[in-house]
Amino acid sequence: MKPLPIRLKLSLWYFAMFATAACLLSIASWWMLRSTVDATEYHELKERVEDVQLLLAHEDPTRGMDELRQEFAAIYSIKDDGKWLQVMDQDGNWIFRSKRMLAQNPGLPLPDRLPGRGLIEEFHQGSHLVRVLSYPIEIRGRKYSVQTGLALNRSIVLLTKFGTDLFLLTPAMIILAAVGGHWMSRKALQPVALLAAEARRINDRNLYTRLPVPSANDEISDLSRTLNQMLERIDTAFASVRAFTGNASHELRTPISLLRAEIEVALLRPRGEQEYHATLLRLLEETIRMTHLVENLLALARADGGAETVVMVPISVDALFMRIEETWRTIMQFGMIDFRIEIEGSELAVLGDPSGVSRLLSILLENASKYTAPGGSVTLSATSKANAITLSVRDTGIGISCSDLPKIFDRFYRGTEAGNFGSRGSGLGLALGKWIAERHGTQLNVETEPGRGSRFFFSLMACPMPCTNEIASVAQR
Repeated sequence: MKPLPIRLKLSLWYFAMFATAACLLSIASWWMLRSTVDATEYHELKERVEDVQLLLAHEDPTRGMDELRQEFAAIYSIKDDGKWLQVMDQDGNWIFRSKRMLAQNPGLPLPDRLPGRGLIEEFHQGSHLVRVLSYPIEIRGRKYSVQTGLALNRSIVLLTKFGTDLFLLTPAMIILAAVGGHWMSRKALQPVALLAAEARRINDRNLYTRLPVPSANDEISDLSRTLNQMLERIDTAFASVRAFTGNASHELRTPISLLRAEIEVALLRPRGEQEYHATLLRLLEETIRMTHLVENLLALARADGGAETVVMVPISVDALFMRIEETWRTIMQFGMIDFRIEIEGSELAVLGDPSGVSRLLSILLENASKYTAPGGSVTLSATSKANAITLSVRDTGIGISCSDLPKIFDRFYRGTEAGNFGSRGSGLGLALGKWIAERHGTQLNVETEPGRGSRFFFSLMACPMPCTNEIASVAQR
């Protein structure tokens, strides 16, 4: 079943709420009017009983029953209050009975058989519905039963008229509730519709646009702020992708242009074997540089996409440094750089991804070899402290200036001193190294002194001693 739109849901909720409230209000109003009428009629009947009680209280107790009957007949036979009235003493003697009571002849219990609040009864007499109250009273130790009645025709007319009005008014209120619910739902969702309209106007060419935030601190303003924060992140991501694409295109264009120029120059005329050999060496150098650049670009793209996986296993520091030394010893010697390995402690082991840690150290060693002049030194070291082992690469190269230091981990950034030193790096190595360190739950740090060298270092968790049995198998992989 297709879910209902929010606007329709709100309209239905508003309709149900107002319709229910209208029905409950109508029922409560009718019940309150009915209770008020009943209470008013009871008090009126009670007042008539009190009139009889007051009359009996003022009578001479020495008077006989016949005289009392004559006095009651003289008073109540000609009054409206006597239309439904009868009085009987505790011995069952009738003191007064109105003609209408005689015609109906309702029963009147003795005073001892009546409840304290009296007894309410109803009967029909002709076109009248009569409500009677039978009430016990006591005068100078003698008890009487007083029964007085009241026609309910006017009350019935009032209740009927009020009920009819409610019956006609309630559907009107329900219809008004439906219209009001629809209007209120539209009014409530209008800010959301405005936000949606503004959001539809935002595309990849105007991501700098932000949604309006209402001044009221409510759910709509919170939604606007949340969407603006999301747009800020998307704008930053788009800017990063554009910059990455532009820089990558620029970096790839340079070696491709050099390759094309070298090939075109070589094809202009026949050349000797030595010239072709020199050209091929230059082409090989550019090809290696371009391959290295593409590999870094691919690694960063996979990292951004979450495709790179990090598998944490115990790594022997001795075995790791031994493999790195085999790779970099010849390169350092070719650059006339003194390459040293320093390990403080024995049987050190760290927890990390072998390929990731090796790649990070290779990036740091490559940078150190690029920016260290012949005759300088590069040191790869490991130091143990508490439950962590710090791996570092220290060189005696050109160092990093204070202006370049905050940006060295940005992609495609190359410092000013790097250009003067003749480096042709892509500016991706440290960015990739920073990502590898973060995936290992650590941070790549740097200490530098311009003109005297730099030290890059990061810490990894030391592997507990039981893991050392597994180091040999890991080191062979």
